[in-house]
Amino acid sequence: MIMYYLEKGLSFFCCLLPEAVCEWLGNLLGTLTWPLIPAKRRRMAVDNVMQCLRVPEAEAERVAKASWVRFGPMAFEVLRFPKFKGRLHERVELEGLEEVKKILALGRGLVFATSHCGNWELLGGALAEAGVSLVAVGMKQKESGSDRFITENRRLVGMHVTYKTDVREMFKMLKDGWAIGLLMDQDVSARDGVVIDWFGRPTMFAQGPATLARHQQLPIVPIYITRLPDGRHKGILYPPLPVPHTNDKKADILEATRAVGRILEKHIRAYPEEWFWLHDRWKSVRWIQAHGDAWFEEHDRWHSTQKMRRTDPENS
Repeated sequence: MIMYYLEKGLSFFCCLLPEAVCEWLGNLLGTLTWPLIPAKRRRMAVDNVMQCLRVPEAEAERVAKASWVRFGPMAFEVLRFPKFKGRLHERVELEGLEEVKKILALGRGLVFATSHCGNWELLGGALAEAGVSLVAVGMKQKESGSDRFITENRRLVGMHVTYKTDVREMFKMLKDGWAIGLLMDQDVSARDGVVIDWFGRPTMFAQGPATLARHQQLPIVPIYITRLPDGRHKGILYPPLPVPHTNDKKADILEATRAVGRILEKHIRAYPEEWFWLHDRWKSVRWIQAHGDAWFEEHDRWHSTQKMRRTDPENS
């Protein structure tokens, strides 16, 4: 638990500092650590920007570096959560909130599909402070102290926290009228995702948001956050996406995932410096392409024999 107390102490110290100092320190931290990232990883990020955005190498290098440097100020903002409690509305304006509140007023819940764009932690806190009953779904950290610190920070600003392995709780919270927030922009294993066209490239996407929404017959609301020139943020709640519910479950999930993917691509194109380009986004697709037809045969066999590890009462 040493890490927990170190992070708590750092948070206390950051809350004492003026905001301008934290912003300066954050940018300095991001800038100084960029050269420490392995050259292979930096090259991968630049190549991904060039392929996705069709920009020259110099511009791709700028975007890739900016997407890393931004984590410095973002880290300081997260550490200062105790100072922001009850005041997040001053830092984050929410566009499209009224439509979401209308849906939640029906008592049936909804699914938020978000990504590692901008300061997604601030986005969750701003929604909770605005009266949205929000369940933040996260991955359990290997370091227990860090996991405790992150969970406490999220709860501090009003979020209910669960882990992505606890699918039963997600279904229960949706039935109780909560909104479930899921990060869905990172690569997943070939067995757990669906492949869609994204930035003109076959890309593996998590199917969790579409699966949850279809099962409960709820809409998916793509939601992202971007930093404004004055240092504040804007949360963009896109119009709700209906999820098909036909006799072909796989096709329904694929169609809904494609719809979310299109909006995410549009958002990243508008704010390319704010997405995490250093993530190896196409790793699973490269693996599939390397293994060819053998993977598809093994994939079909596995899905026909493996019992579902998640709670899903219907298969149609």
